[in-house]
Amino acid sequence: MTLTQIAVRMQARALADDRQRGDIPGWVLITIMTAGLVTLVWGVASDQLSSILKSALNSVKSP
Repeated sequence: MTLTQIAVRMQARALADDRQRGDIPGWVLITIMTAGLVTLVWGVASDQLSSILKSALNSVKSP
């Protein structure tokens, strides 16, 4: 195998790997939307979530 063939194969492999990296802007959008949904749910149900957590912690018996 010649040096040129090795270089061509390495370049082809690098280009193939670039296609497999995924859609970075899509992942950023999903992350931002998830954070927004969590913030919205926490804002709407913070009192209920706090009471659930308090009752769960109070129900645990210490030794």
